[in-house]
Amino acid sequence: MANFKNLQVTNSMELHLALEGRQDLAGQLYRQLRAAILDGRLANGDRLPAMRFLAERLAVSRKTVGEAYERLAAEGFLQGKVGSGTYVSAQVLAVEHPPAATAALRANPRWQALAARPRLPPQLPVRYSFAGGTTDKRRFPFDAWRACLHRALRLQARSPAFYAEVLGYPELRLAISRYLAINRGVRCDWNDILVSQGAQQAIDLLARVMLVPGDLAVVEEPGYPPIRLAFEAAGARVVGVPVDDEGLRVDCLPEQAKLVYVTPSHQFPLGQPMSLQRRLQLLEWARERQALIIEDDYDGEYRFDGRPLESLQSLDREGRVAYVGTFSKTLFPELRLGYLLMPAALRAELRVAKQLADQHSESLQQLALAHFIGSGAFAKHTRRLQREYAQRRQHLLNRLNGDLAPWLEALPAVAGMHLVARLRQPRDLVRLCAELERRGVFLISLAPFYAEGLAMPGLLFGFGAIETADIDPALDILRELLSQA
Repeated sequence: MANFKNLQVTNSMELHLALEGRQDLAGQLYRQLRAAILDGRLANGDRLPAMRFLAERLAVSRKTVGEAYERLAAEGFLQGKVGSGTYVSAQVLAVEHPPAATAALRANPRWQALAARPRLPPQLPVRYSFAGGTTDKRRFPFDAWRACLHRALRLQARSPAFYAEVLGYPELRLAISRYLAINRGVRCDWNDILVSQGAQQAIDLLARVMLVPGDLAVVEEPGYPPIRLAFEAAGARVVGVPVDDEGLRVDCLPEQAKLVYVTPSHQFPLGQPMSLQRRLQLLEWARERQALIIEDDYDGEYRFDGRPLESLQSLDREGRVAYVGTFSKTLFPELRLGYLLMPAALRAELRVAKQLADQHSESLQQLALAHFIGSGAFAKHTRRLQREYAQRRQHLLNRLNGDLAPWLEALPAVAGMHLVARLRQPRDLVRLCAELERRGVFLISLAPFYAEGLAMPGLLFGFGAIETADIDPALDILRELLSQA
């Protein structure tokens, strides 16, 4: 019979050892420790357990452990320190083994194709960042959040040792439903809310339950690339439909589409809202064709001009809209919690899909977020950020409409955390963005958001992460580069 043990070797790691039978125990222990050292599981300088302790844990004699240690020390793998213990020698380096065994594995061709697709440029750690979709963590009330986490820990410590509710904690779902009703004008019951790992998971779950290979799904063109990839991963044929000043061109929708994804509050990336007339047309189109609309309200909390239009979900009378939102854009990106307002017809299937995906979203942060919203801290935080972002946005617009106007034209946008500016003259944007990065400014062009057509020559200015005082120095660098012939 094998004797399996997990040995605490360092403060942060346990080593798994397994001794089989009663033959050559010292040899077995020697070979396993030697392999752990060569593989890097035991690193240079790691202290091994005392011989007496290891012998007791493995139910072998101290002499057996001593023989294994002595053999390893003689070969230079271990070294003893008087009065301190036995350590992995600093002379030993882990051996890198070629991944020969994995060469024969072949992923699903669909996923091979997705893995080969280009990705959005990473948000680089530069001095001045105009990264889109990123909030200002420096403004987040971490003291209040810490108190919410401590409260959640106390509640979790008293709760039974079971998995949490698949759809999310009722306290958080109730808080979200109240927030949506009051702040977003969304009609919902808390029983219809599913708490997801960010908006991306919510959209992935909808794709799983709605699409079969070969179905036609529609995204906006330009649009957010990960959404297109999620539909393609489900086996769908994905078509991009153009947008204009009123949002998605409903007259261009293909007849056979089973699902349409839109960002009506703040089109991503161009920024314009979908007009009321266009919203009603889209709802009528979906009704006639029995299609699903996914409404992604990714940063609609921040609105700066005009009266907000009614959400598609609030105009829907037939349960054809799935409303998706996220807290990554209002709190901080690492908080991977979002929500999905489920259409009644898909509720049972979405519950099963969520359960199969991860059983439920992380419970500690769910409890903390429920209290954060219920205590009023969330509303207070978003109001404070609304004022801060309004200043940054206006400062950015003043420059785009001022000394940068000979080169750039700001597109209208009434909400969100980014603006788009179109170039008035042709320019090598790849070279421009690379030179900006070299000078400490992160800006990206619109090219990565176009999958099918010719990209509008323009730049995306996110103002969620950059301080107001840093906008002018960053734009001065941009102006200098644009003014060069």
